[in-house]
Amino acid sequence: MRSEGLAGIEPSGTVHQNLTAPELVELSIARGEGILARTGALCTTTGARTGRSPRDRFFVSHGDSREKIDWGQTNQPVEPAVFDSLFDRVRAYLGDRELFVVDGILGADPDNEIRLRVITEVAWHALFALQLFRRPSPDELAGFEPSFVVVGAPGFEAVPDRDGTNSEAFIGIDIDRRQVLICGTYYAGEMKKSLFTSANYLFPERGVLPMHCSSNVGEDGDVALFFGLSGTGKTTLSADPRRRLIGDDEHGWSDNGVFNFEGGCYAKCIKLSKENEPQIWDAIRFGAVVENVVVDRSTRQVDYADPSITENTRAAYPLEFIEGFIPQGRGGHATTIVFLTADAFGVLPPVSRLDQNAAMYHFLSGFTAKLAGTEAGLGAEPEATFSTGFGAPFLPLRPGVYARMLGERIARHDVSVYLVNTGWTGGPFGVGRRMDLPSTRAMVEAATSGALRRVETKRHPIFNLEVPVSCPGVSNKVLDPQQTWPDAAAYDEQARELARMFVKNFERFADSVPAAVVEAGPVPE
Repeated sequence: MRSEGLAGIEPSGTVHQNLTAPELVELSIARGEGILARTGALCTTTGARTGRSPRDRFFVSHGDSREKIDWGQTNQPVEPAVFDSLFDRVRAYLGDRELFVVDGILGADPDNEIRLRVITEVAWHALFALQLFRRPSPDELAGFEPSFVVVGAPGFEAVPDRDGTNSEAFIGIDIDRRQVLICGTYYAGEMKKSLFTSANYLFPERGVLPMHCSSNVGEDGDVALFFGLSGTGKTTLSADPRRRLIGDDEHGWSDNGVFNFEGGCYAKCIKLSKENEPQIWDAIRFGAVVENVVVDRSTRQVDYADPSITENTRAAYPLEFIEGFIPQGRGGHATTIVFLTADAFGVLPPVSRLDQNAAMYHFLSGFTAKLAGTEAGLGAEPEATFSTGFGAPFLPLRPGVYARMLGERIARHDVSVYLVNTGWTGGPFGVGRRMDLPSTRAMVEAATSGALRRVETKRHPIFNLEVPVSCPGVSNKVLDPQQTWPDAAAYDEQARELARMFVKNFERFADSVPAAVVEAGPVPE
């Protein structure tokens, strides 16, 4: 390939372009990048960084994006000269190495797609990109011209004093020049999330709402969306044998309907079991990539329950590995939205029905608990957080842009919205227990089928939520979180503490939303 097609890299070695999955697996093993598990999946490790590195991600501050990006701790600026200088060093570094190139597409809506090229020095990273992003047809590949390029050099470590970085890792997004540079980290999820973040900037300009959610379709064509941060259950709950999967993590909502950004899934697999998650279990086979799991090198048996490398073990596989997937990657307009939260305090109801104002309140709040291992620097216990849109780390524009677009769609399409707690019950983390998956599945089934629309609700006095008094397949006691605690007074105290956190967090939005949205929030006193 010419250097123009390689982001200016002048390769002296072999360049592998658009290899098949078997070819990339063979090369990964030959290069010592991983081993095959008994299932045939390629097992790899990512070194010291086993999750995203948010402190090391930057946007290049120039062009139109300088005025539009919501700058702050999440969206950090870097000067073009710093980015360009580091990129030049990476180009020189990659010029002496074997390269792997994968062409793909972000966006299953033909009217709204981003053509991308991934260039990397690691064969299994190329396999990850091949399985995760949508694959162009042979005709599309013949004259493929990318509109966005990702360059990955995990073996190149930045020098902070020289390069102006925070550490040896650097994830730089240049929106205006449609480039991403990643170095100093082998965690493959950085590629995926850098592109999702870029899409969250580009798609609203086209009138498309980008969403950090999974999506599936029922027998009658009803589309459900599942919003939530990593570890809250997006992938698990959308992989439902009774419904067809559109995608597990990133979607757009255009005038044509809901569509998947990707062509694969990136599932957490800590404590994975065939009994609880059969579709994900069966998808981890030849062609899949599994990160940071513990493998017995003699038997090649994977121990999904062993967190000794990280809690953030991951499996990447193409959608066709899920039975009943939708090849087109798109459906109609959503009929049900489920906000997923992992409440480490154990006080939120397991399921609540939200009107439009409450839906906007909880979308902007985005309460959950970051689970151990999903980001560099997190400890062993979950940390409560508020993440706008259930994906604030990936939202480069001001929160109101996304909230207004979602609110308009909820009203236009008469969407039913629910808040589902997949976290703790009977007490906080360390005292109570995690909500059992069969009960959560029953609640989600009742929500997506429309059964919960017809159920009587009771207002929670502290969280101001409409809580169903019954749900098919779920104990009534479970639906009332106070009843699951041994001490009702202790529950009320903890619930009021969390409610105050909601109110305090929402102060930053109070002047930019209607009063009815503010009033839909908790009432701690």
